[in-house]
Amino acid sequence: MPTAAEILLHPFATLPELIAAHARERGAKTAIVYGDAHLTYAQLDARMDAIAAAIQHDGGGKGQAIAIIGAASFDYALVFLAAVRAGCAPAPIAPSSTGDQMAAMIADCGAPLVFLDADAAATLGDRPVAAKRIPLDGLPTDAAKPQPVEIGPDDPFNIIYSSGTTGTPKGIVQPHAMRWAHIARNAAAGFGDAVTMIATPLYSNTTLVSFIPTLGWGGTAVLLGKFDARGFLEAAAKHRATHAMLVPVQYQRIMAVADFDSYDLSAFRLKTCTSAPFPPALKADVLARWPGLLVEYYGMTEGGGTSVLICNMFPHKLHTVGVPVEGHDIRLIDEEGREVAQGEMGEVVGRSPAMMSGYHGRKQASADAEWFDAEGNRFIRHGDVGRFDEDGFLILMDRKKDLIISGGFNIYPSDLETELAKHPGVRDCAVVGVPSEQWGETPVGFYVPSDATVAEDILGAVNAVLGKTQRLSALVAVEELPRSAIGKVLKRELRDRYAETAPA
Repeated sequence: MPTAAEILLHPFATLPELIAAHARERGAKTAIVYGDAHLTYAQLDARMDAIAAAIQHDGGGKGQAIAIIGAASFDYALVFLAAVRAGCAPAPIAPSSTGDQMAAMIADCGAPLVFLDADAAATLGDRPVAAKRIPLDGLPTDAAKPQPVEIGPDDPFNIIYSSGTTGTPKGIVQPHAMRWAHIARNAAAGFGDAVTMIATPLYSNTTLVSFIPTLGWGGTAVLLGKFDARGFLEAAAKHRATHAMLVPVQYQRIMAVADFDSYDLSAFRLKTCTSAPFPPALKADVLARWPGLLVEYYGMTEGGGTSVLICNMFPHKLHTVGVPVEGHDIRLIDEEGREVAQGEMGEVVGRSPAMMSGYHGRKQASADAEWFDAEGNRFIRHGDVGRFDEDGFLILMDRKKDLIISGGFNIYPSDLETELAKHPGVRDCAVVGVPSEQWGETPVGFYVPSDATVAEDILGAVNAVLGKTQRLSALVAVEELPRSAIGKVLKRELRDRYAETAPA
């Protein structure tokens, strides 16, 4: 049988193959840690076999979705990995979803089986679903072996549901080729002897692009429960963590811990960030006080193009998201789908080996997400607006849908948020566009106070440095900005909140 090192040299292989090789070669090494317990690679491989065999016995066939709903745990990770070994496509569903949303996503992916923890089972309740319900705490531990399954690059690896706030989220089908690209591109990241902190939910692609390479290269993944900044620091110091993928709001909360500098983080070699805008000042603070490389990735769950900023090497480019990864093609297009000139702003489109097959069961939505160049090459539309600077570094403005058009002028919320965040009375902030009878749309700011400065004073100070067409029409203090589980500000909720409270 090939060694893990030999498999990693293949143009294509699968994660289950690598885990089996690690079990043969380093079976006693810890693969996953959760709390005070751990699973070795030998134990992980055997449990994956037993659960994969049970999935096949219960009707899970090649290419079929297997729904999983629950908090991070050994059992959750085991089902996810076992489903892949069985030739199925795990479809993790956010446990924060409503019961109706859970039922809709189970139906949308067509899963014959749904694994649930106790809380998810209670939320789903007695809603009718076609899938067989299986408790996550009742997984088999026998020595059964699954039937071997031939897996190709285009076969679905998993289905990730987008974080839509209305209707049923879209199921993003990610093929094995895409996940293999995520493993292969990390050859220089040192995951083979890594201790990787997993601090975001297992249903998130942000988590999987760190979790999968860790296991693919034979490292150790430390699963954390609900995120707590001090708890993260304590666990990182205890386990001598070397790697972590965190979202910006987590970095913000960790760096704000009063005795941050008392924790021994000297083992860290690589910290990465993605999923939301990463303020330059926060990047600079992490660089100054947290050992190891800081790398920001910009990309999409759907795939397309990925850019990377190695912050330690380019401290003068912290306002950017870096340059395209080798083998990734990122371009900017205008409203008519034509490429824009160097230095001009446009919608980001990207192409790479890591691209979704499409949205599950939604041909039109899949087509709408694509753009083709003059040679017929397929790109994924990112939905963001940006421009390349003179050195080829990508500067992001905003999501295209968040662009505010006021009195015929384009206003980018990120420009306003940058100025708002500079005020000492502001700890966190976001800007959204709301309807205006006079201007069509007008910008409104929301902020979390850091001191007793009143909103009117902050509004006046910020508007004094903004252009005339950019000025905020209102500023609202809130206790906390609404965020998704991976830290994205839910701007739709802010718009809805303002609509409910704004004067008639």
